[in-house]
Amino acid sequence: MAGSALVVGASGIVGNNLARHLHRKGWQVYGLARRPPANIDGVQPVAADLLDPASVREALQGLRPTDVFLSTWLRQNTEAENIRVNSAMVRNLLDALSPAGSVRHVALVTGLKHYLGPFENYGKGKLPATPFREDQPRLDIENFYYAQEDEVFAAAERDGFSWSIHRPHTIIGYAVGNAMNMGVTLAVYAAVCRETGRPFLFPGSAMQWNGLTDMTDARLLARHLEWAATTPAARNQAFNVVNGDVFRWSWMWQRLADWFELKPAPFPGEGIPLERQLADAGPIWSDIARKYRLAEPNLGMLASAWHTDADLGRPIEVVTDMGKSRKLGFLDYQATDDSFFDLFARLRDERIIP
Repeated sequence: MAGSALVVGASGIVGNNLARHLHRKGWQVYGLARRPPANIDGVQPVAADLLDPASVREALQGLRPTDVFLSTWLRQNTEAENIRVNSAMVRNLLDALSPAGSVRHVALVTGLKHYLGPFENYGKGKLPATPFREDQPRLDIENFYYAQEDEVFAAAERDGFSWSIHRPHTIIGYAVGNAMNMGVTLAVYAAVCRETGRPFLFPGSAMQWNGLTDMTDARLLARHLEWAATTPAARNQAFNVVNGDVFRWSWMWQRLADWFELKPAPFPGEGIPLERQLADAGPIWSDIARKYRLAEPNLGMLASAWHTDADLGRPIEVVTDMGKSRKLGFLDYQATDDSFFDLFARLRDERIIP
């Protein structure tokens, strides 16, 4: 039965898609962010700074959500700061909601850095074997995902709500101005290559080019979040969330090139990171936006090269097990190449890319 949902991080790639999905499914939806989107049909924007407890209490006054979906974070310069800031955001929100006593379920979206380690130690040291499974123990290292989980667990024990943790791989979906958005970043990169004649060169490692990987469609993640919130057997569980297919970038890169009518450059054995390839592309993108009358002339609002480089540059194979969700009844599947194609088509329709 649909309830009243508070989507925290409604301006991001997860929250944007989730808010739209829940509204279509009949939920009452509140979308919280520092600058919440006002253009999502049926979603009531809620503006709050999660680092300011007074701001959160004021913004939530009178709201009685039954379900809370946490899909936001703020990147800091060190993992210690990531832990301090991002755990405080979760704590301030759940503390502000506690007096009303309306919350029955809290879902937290983290990711595969649960298994791979934080940015400071990403993919280094002793890592669990792939495919990653939810029962693998935490790494013996500081990680803000663990700190966020612990805030949810503590509040659940205090207030009596159920919880679920959702660990997607790299997310493909529509959002503009998002800090971790490979799909939009690659679309912009392809558009620059097509316009300038630059080679469409895979920017990652040989391991990612040749090894198996998987990804997560934001629309499938939205369905998974609702499923866990409304399925008794899924309560108080952590779940991996991926599309269900696996691929090698040596195959996917050709698929992406074909969509943009590009001929991919031969892979030289080690890619050139996008941060280097796009270092001079700001003015180029401004010219492209002017020429094709695009909606966003600022390359920095669209491309997150640093994060795409981190994902595509990993020196290890990353595959994620979805068996736990399948056993409990979540059987949705999404072909990852179609995820990219659907996103590219929407970006073109919205005049984000030419």
